[in-house]
Amino acid sequence: MEATVMSQDSKAGGNGGGRRRPRYRIETRALSYVLPPRGAWLWGGGKGKAEERLLLRGVTCEAPPGELVAVVGPSGAGKTTLLSVLAGSADPARVAAGEVLVNGLPMDAARFRRASGYVPQDDALFPALTVEESLVYSARLRLRAAGGSGGGPAGAERARELMAELGLRHVAASRVADVSGGERRRVSIGVDLVHDPAVLLLDEPTSGLDSGSALHIVKMLRDMAAAHGKTVVLTIHQPGFRILELIDRVVLLADGAVRHHGSLDFLQARLAATGHAIPAHVNVLEYAMEAIDSLKPDVAVAAAVTAPADRDGDAVAPVGRVPASARRAGYANSPAAEVRILAGRFMKTVLRSPQLFAARMAQSVLAGAFLGSIFLGTTDLQSRLGFFAFNLTYLLSSTTEALPVFLHERRILERETSRGAYRVSSYVASNAAVFLPFLLAAAVLYAAPVYWLVGLAREPAAFAYFALVVWLVMLTANSFVACLSALAPNYIVGNSVVAGLIGCFFLFSGYFVASKNIPRYWVFMHYASLFKYPFEALVVNEYGGARGARECLASAGGGGAGGLCVLDGAGLLRQQGMREGMRWSNLGVMLGFVVGYRVLCFVFLWFRCHRMRR
Repeated sequence: MEATVMSQDSKAGGNGGGRRRPRYRIETRALSYVLPPRGAWLWGGGKGKAEERLLLRGVTCEAPPGELVAVVGPSGAGKTTLLSVLAGSADPARVAAGEVLVNGLPMDAARFRRASGYVPQDDALFPALTVEESLVYSARLRLRAAGGSGGGPAGAERARELMAELGLRHVAASRVADVSGGERRRVSIGVDLVHDPAVLLLDEPTSGLDSGSALHIVKMLRDMAAAHGKTVVLTIHQPGFRILELIDRVVLLADGAVRHHGSLDFLQARLAATGHAIPAHVNVLEYAMEAIDSLKPDVAVAAAVTAPADRDGDAVAPVGRVPASARRAGYANSPAAEVRILAGRFMKTVLRSPQLFAARMAQSVLAGAFLGSIFLGTTDLQSRLGFFAFNLTYLLSSTTEALPVFLHERRILERETSRGAYRVSSYVASNAAVFLPFLLAAAVLYAAPVYWLVGLAREPAAFAYFALVVWLVMLTANSFVACLSALAPNYIVGNSVVAGLIGCFFLFSGYFVASKNIPRYWVFMHYASLFKYPFEALVVNEYGGARGARECLASAGGGGAGGLCVLDGAGLLRQQGMREGMRWSNLGVMLGFVVGYRVLCFVFLWFRCHRMRR
C-alpha cells in the first residue's frame, strides 16, 4: 500500500501565538486483513492448501479527535487486529483490501507510530524500577532536549505532571512489581503518554481490573480526549453502565465485520427498530452483543466519513509531504545520550535484581572457594589440566542466568524501538557497557580465592593474567547468550540451545580429542570453540616463560629430586602445539568473540525490530 508521509507539524495560531496542538482523524475504508494459513510455506501455494483466514472484513470506521471511541465485540471478533492496524503495528502485506487514512491521506505507519501512543494489553515494564523512574526514563528517551543530550530536568518535570494526571503520586517511590494491577496499567499508559501524543490507542486497558479501577482509567482517557483534543481509541470487553456513559461512539465488530458504528443512542434505536426490547438490568451494548445476529453489517457508515472536522468545528488540516531528511531525524536524543540513559536504566535493573547481582557475586566467591578447596595445592600435571578444563566449563555455563533478563528486555526493546524511542545499536552498546564492570567484579571475586588455593604460579602478573582470562570468558559467554536470546522464541528453547552449543564447544576444544584427530568435516568447530582459546591461554600462563621452563613436570627414575626431568613447561607447550606468543593472540581471539557475538546480536535484533517497524 503506497503511503504518504504524515507530518506532525501543526498550524501556528496567530502571528506570534503558541503552536496549535495537532489533531488527527483516523479512518479505515473497506479494510480487509488476512492471516496466512498455518503451514502455507509447506504447500507452496498449490491447490488443496488451507485457506487464508479473514480477520477483518471490509471495515469502515473513523475516530475523530476529541472523542473516546470504543471498539467492542465478542471474543475473536477482530478488536485487537483492528487496533493494531490503526496503530500502524500490523503487517501491511496482510492488508488484502482497503486503506487506513490519517487526516484524509494514506497512513505512513513509521511516522504515525512516532506521533501516537500504543498501549498493548500486556504490560512491558521493568519490575525493579519505581513508578517515577519508569516515567522519567521514558520521558528522557522520548522528549527532545537541547543538543539531543537526553537532559533530565524536562523528563523529571513531565513525569511529575503525568503522575498527578494519572493519580500515581502516592506510589511514585514504589517499585512497579509492588503496585496494584490498576496502578500498573496507569503506568503503562503513562509510559506512552510522556511525549504527549495526539493519538492514543489502548488494547483492553480495563482487563483484569475491578470496576472502580476500570472506571477511573476510562474517565481519565475521556478527560484527555475532551480537554486536549486527543484521538483516543480503546478496545473493551463488556463495559458497565458508568463506563458506557463516558464513551462517545462505539465500533461493534462481529466475525471481523462492523455491525454498528456510531453512538449508543443510535445503537439502541437500531435494536428497537428490529423489534428488540432491552431489559432494564442489561445495558444496550451487552444486549447488542447477545442479539448481534440481528444487526446487519453496517455499510451506511461509509457515507458518514466526510471532510475532516473536529468536534469544535475547526477543520483538521490535511497533512503534507515531509522531506526524507526530516523523517530520518526522528530520534529525541543523540546516540551517546541514548547509551547513557539506557545504561543507567539497565544498571538499576541489575543492581535491584538479586538473582543477577547479589546472588551472582556470592556465587563467584563461593564457587571460587569451593573449587579451590577441591584442587587445593594440586601440583601434578593431569590435575592442573583438569582444573583448567572444569574451571572453563563452570565459567561458560554459569552465565545463562542472564537469558530470561535478555528475553524480557527484548519485548520492551521491540515495543520501544517500534515507537521511535531509541536506536537498536544504542541498546546493544548500553547493555554491553553495563556488563563490563559487573562481570569484572564477578571475575575478580572468583579468581582471587581459586587461584591462590589451587597454588598456581605465585606471581602477581600471572594472577592478573588469570583474572583477565576469567573476565574475558565471562564476557564471551554473556555475549553468546545475548546473541542467542535475540533469536530464541522463549526461555526453554533458548536455554536448550545454549546448553547444547556449550557442550559442543567443550567437546571440540581439544581437551578430549586432539585437534589432529578431529574429523576434517568437524575441524571448524574446533576453531569456533569458546573453550579452545582460554584453555590454551591458561596453560601458557602457567607453564610458559622462564619460570615454566625451569619447572619439571615429569621425571625418570622415580621422580625424586635427583631424577632426570623428561618434561618441563616448555616441553609441554611444544607437545601440545602451543607457543609463548599465544598468551596474547588468544586474548585477541577471545576479544573478537565478545565483539563478534555482540555485532551478531545487533544484526538479529535490528532485523527483528525492523520487521515490526514495517
